Amino acid sequence: MKFVIAPDSFKGSLTAAEVARAMAVGVRRLYPDAETVLVPMADGGEGTVQALVDATGGRLVSAPVTGPMGTPVTAAFGILGDGVTAVIEMASASGLPLVPPELRSPLLATTYGTGELIRMALDQGCTRLILGLGGSATNDGGAGMALALGARLLDVSGQPVGLGAQALAALDRIDVSGLDPRLAGCAVTVACDVDNPLTGPRGASAVFGPQKGATPEMVTQLDSLLRRWAAVLRTSLGADVEHVPGAGAAGGLGAGVLAFLSASLRPGVALVADLVGLREQMLGARLCLTGEGRTDSQTAHGKTPMGVARVARAQGVPVLCVSGGLGPGYEAVYDVGIAAVSSIVPGPMSLEQAIGAGPDLIADAVERLLRAARIGLR
Repeated sequence: MKFVIAPDSFKGSLTAAEVARAMAVGVRRLYPDAETVLVPMADGGEGTVQALVDATGGRLVSAPVTGPMGTPVTAAFGILGDGVTAVIEMASASGLPLVPPELRSPLLATTYGTGELIRMALDQGCTRLILGLGGSATNDGGAGMALALGARLLDVSGQPVGLGAQALAALDRIDVSGLDPRLAGCAVTVACDVDNPLTGPRGASAVFGPQKGATPEMVTQLDSLLRRWAAVLRTSLGADVEHVPGAGAAGGLGAGVLAFLSASLRPGVALVADLVGLREQMLGARLCLTGEGRTDSQTAHGKTPMGVARVARAQGVPVLCVSGGLGPGYEAVYDVGIAAVSSIVPGPMSLEQAIGAGPDLIADAVERLLRAARIGLR
């Protein structure tokens, strides 16, 4: 009997590969001779690099880069097993958790470090780039990334403007004559699970700015700055990206990668599923197990268990979901093809206790679900 085990990570606790191994322990308690196929998964956000490196036998590359507030941080990206595909989470270099709450300022934060990671991937000989958006501290439309890759952002007198969204107020034109020529031979795909445009009431500033520390007045200012950015992208590059769905992702970095990298945007979990060959792994399976740190109403809107269920359902494979916790609206997963869902927590316990016993709790939860499912599997 073949089981496909395809969970996301339990954020802040276990990687997707560690969760998958714990699930396999639970499977073998009831089916010691079963074939367990472990496929670490992610949805394009945090944990995507590690999941894809684990799934493909790749490696991590760490290096100091410019953090969102201009101070150095250590960031990492992955090179997959094929040796030519790099996977970057922009949050590794430009993420909100890198900035203490009292220092957060979307007017000043920059994506320069994300551009540095892209350049390092090119230095490693990569010709394919997977970029995960989300979790950003920034609202600069990808201007910092462009600067790190060799573009020049100039004011009306031809002088360079500075870093951060605030500097866009002086922007007059963009010179891409110095843009890294290796980008022309690099295929860039962006994992993006939001459809927000760059500007307007659903734009990067209005929707995501407040969580980065923007006041209502600052949101208005940021939106105006991104409108200017969009206008200069049109006049200097011929890139009309302001209203493209997804352009507002990661503080407008979606617009930047469209304009400077000719990137294509794809739903994150579908992209990861293709990269790890989930559809092929599902052939001949009797059951699929997936999971995540918390399952709630958002899971059915593009998170890993939903993406796994979509692939499994197309192959006629039933899916069970084991999660660290259940939140409001988790029942929505039943409508996207998940047969049953269970929390790993059997009773009252602290978060610290649950994290400490995570692998054992996961194995126990899988065993409980499989004992109920065994009636049907027979």
